[in-house]
Amino acid sequence: MSAAKRKKILTVNEALDLLEELDDVKDLYIEPPDVSNLTDEDSGPEDEGTVFHPESLSGNQLLAPAEFRASRREEDEEEEEDEESLVEQNETRKKPTRKKRKVSETSAKIKWGKNKGTAAQAGFFPEVNCSKYRDFNFVELFELFFDEEILAHMKEQVTKYCLMKNWPDICVSINELKVFLAILIVSGYNSLPSQSMYWSYDPDLHNKAICDAMRRDRFDSIKKCLHFNASTDQDKNDKYTKLRPLITHLQEKFMEHFIPSQCISHDEAMVKYFGKHGCKQSIRNKPIRFGYKIWCQNTTSGYLHAFDPYQGKTYKGDENMESDLGKAASTVMHLIGGYSDSAKVLPYHFFFDNFFTTVPLLVELAKRGYDGTGTIKSNRLDKTCPLPSVAQIDKKERGAVSSVSGKVHSKEIKVTRWKDNAVVTVCSTLHGENPTGKAKRWSKKDNKHVQIDIPKAVQVYNSNMGGTDRMDQNINAYRIGIRGKKWWWCLFTWMVDAAIHNAWQIARSRGTNIDQLMFRREVAMAYLFMYKVEPKAQGEGSFLYLVLKK
Repeated sequence: MSAAKRKKILTVNEALDLLEELDDVKDLYIEPPDVSNLTDEDSGPEDEGTVFHPESLSGNQLLAPAEFRASRREEDEEEEEDEESLVEQNETRKKPTRKKRKVSETSAKIKWGKNKGTAAQAGFFPEVNCSKYRDFNFVELFELFFDEEILAHMKEQVTKYCLMKNWPDICVSINELKVFLAILIVSGYNSLPSQSMYWSYDPDLHNKAICDAMRRDRFDSIKKCLHFNASTDQDKNDKYTKLRPLITHLQEKFMEHFIPSQCISHDEAMVKYFGKHGCKQSIRNKPIRFGYKIWCQNTTSGYLHAFDPYQGKTYKGDENMESDLGKAASTVMHLIGGYSDSAKVLPYHFFFDNFFTTVPLLVELAKRGYDGTGTIKSNRLDKTCPLPSVAQIDKKERGAVSSVSGKVHSKEIKVTRWKDNAVVTVCSTLHGENPTGKAKRWSKKDNKHVQIDIPKAVQVYNSNMGGTDRMDQNINAYRIGIRGKKWWWCLFTWMVDAAIHNAWQIARSRGTNIDQLMFRREVAMAYLFMYKVEPKAQGEGSFLYLVLKK
């Protein structure tokens, strides 16, 4: 396939016509069509499967952009930055080329020099104190986040939503909402192909706890009418306005019950979603490629204490902060702005990857009494930095390291470049090259494991950066399995999972030896047995059950 055909932006209709003529196409990438409106209605039955066929595509889908991807050699594949949402990509193509970002005043004032090799000391941080939660049972820990206040709000909004839709009021109670949440939690560790199977009386599917706690039709009614902001006067500038009351509530509760930990990682989490929404992201080389992006700050163990969903490139945040630090780096300061007054005085140490790290961000953190460490891209260091280039370090043996430091506004910034399998550059306000440690690596030349030098900055970064990834791993292990067609459903279930994950983290931090699965089961079964509403009469069950009964 020629380079011209690879680069040309085709429509889906044109791509399907050319598909049979090309022999080196790895796959066909199809962007979703532009979304003209956002609906709160279900788009169809969730249990019906779909099979792709060109004749089944609508007119908007056939006119959507498409791209051929040819097979590439392994050495041509490079790490790519996060892409903006697919809707924003269409707008970007129409705009002129991006202007070169000007060097910030902070970078221009740095006076670089050789690193003196002295090891910095972190500020005093108090020991973890979990005595406040020592006598809480598992249900009470979960209700620290999904408390009576948010459940009462959900009940009120269900009534308003029924009135707005001119439907009969389903008169849901708080106890029924607890049972509803419990059924969702059960679906995370007891997965079935379809929602209705949880109420089946077939011997191989029957779930007595769920069948005795709530009828299937009642669950469907609550799910259909569930709402969090049924007001007709919604903030049109907020793309998550339908979920904003729940998001705000959990943001406050997660921070309120945050047990201070010095090392905090700032990263992005993805919530899987394949429907239509202007905030949906497409990020290559990620386990979850399509979905909503959420900025998160987690402890090393994975507790989520600050988060905020990404609203797209057009969202206007703190413009002054974005111009000084960069759009990605400003998200770090935005989440820090939600800390309580007591938490602001503690010397936290923040970790982030090269998507967020800039020198002005580290200077801003230092001004506020915090430390920061992160990998940094070479083009984010000014040309006056005397650090050897990536190409120069790459020619040396594995374990080669070079470090420099610079001062700006009496704040010291240390930059360390180290060669592992690839060249890594770490920028920190606290750690540099020394004291160096040892890392175990496999040597092809010697055909055995060898010990190589590793800088202190890289050691600390590797040990503390994975908090958000650990949270993702824990949540996705028992992700709520009941699906919905409303655009906000996956975000709602993700927040339920995040709440129960945080409750489990508190239980572990106080010394309770329990795994996440057992914790989820304890909470779900407590709700199902305490608040169940037994049916007046048993349903007829499935045809298979009646046959076996005879």
